[in-house]
Amino acid sequence: MFPSPLRESTRFRGLLTGLRLAALLLADLALGVSPAAARGETAMEPAPAGCTGPASATWLRVVVDGVHSDKGQIAITLYADNPRRFLVRHGSMYVGRTPAVAGTTDGCIFVPKPGTYAVAIYHDENGNEKFDRNFLGLPAEAYGFSNNPSTLFGLPAFHTVRLAVTQSGQTVRIHLHYP
Repeated sequence: MFPSPLRESTRFRGLLTGLRLAALLLADLALGVSPAAARGETAMEPAPAGCTGPASATWLRVVVDGVHSDKGQIAITLYADNPRRFLVRHGSMYVGRTPAVAGTTDGCIFVPKPGTYAVAIYHDENGNEKFDRNFLGLPAEAYGFSNNPSTLFGLPAFHTVRLAVTQSGQTVRIHLHYP
């Protein structure tokens, strides 16, 4: 049986298309253009060293202002978009920790994917990995939340701390409140 000229021309066109795409990719790489950028996508920045949590393609930079000392660590707690789990025992998705730096501490935490989350932080100065309270049950350590809501009259409502994480590398700035 002889090959069909139509089938052969289709194969030949497919081969040429593949070769053209390969040539364009090699030219982009030679010019320093990433494959993602060549397709019109934005290249994702890799997570910084020390980023905590189960690794994923999406991470959040957490900048903590108002750190009084470099003792202990800053605990970064990630909550899912579920008000019933916010600030309850075992309600968080993950608690990451980074060494405290007086003034401003930079941290990083992986999030499962872009979406809506809440972040709560505290300065664990004594390093016992617990949020300490005084004999009245009030905070004994500095704390803060995403969106920096007022805590003058108690804990913030969940809707005030919700944070839309739209892309990897997004920054959230949180100010610490000391008791």
